[in-house]
Amino acid sequence: MEIKTRRVDNVTILELNGRFDSHTMPPVRDILQKAVLEKPASIVVNLESVNFIDSAALSALVSGMKQSRQADGDLRLCNLQQPVRMIFELTRLDRVFEILSGEDAAIEAFNNQDSTITDQ
Repeated sequence: MEIKTRRVDNVTILELNGRFDSHTMPPVRDILQKAVLEKPASIVVNLESVNFIDSAALSALVSGMKQSRQADGDLRLCNLQQPVRMIFELTRLDRVFEILSGEDAAIEAFNNQDSTITDQ
């Protein structure tokens, strides 16, 4: 698996490429654990180039989401291919994660959330 990380507008973007499974999950988990140290922990995981995901990978994403929410942020997903989307639907994790059509939409969702908090 190839992992690219970058920051855009105070949002950490993880772009994954390849199989996301128990063998490739540890470095992703480690990156997520470091990303939640940024306050607020706003994270987008781009799964556009992931064609397979297993329970270990799902667990890492759930853990990252919980940690990011504890750090006043969130973890959002984008660009799910159909086989990966089906796994999220079968496990009902599509109801837990905010899944967006692309990175720009996910970043914009964080920006809108930040402006709503500021306006209150």
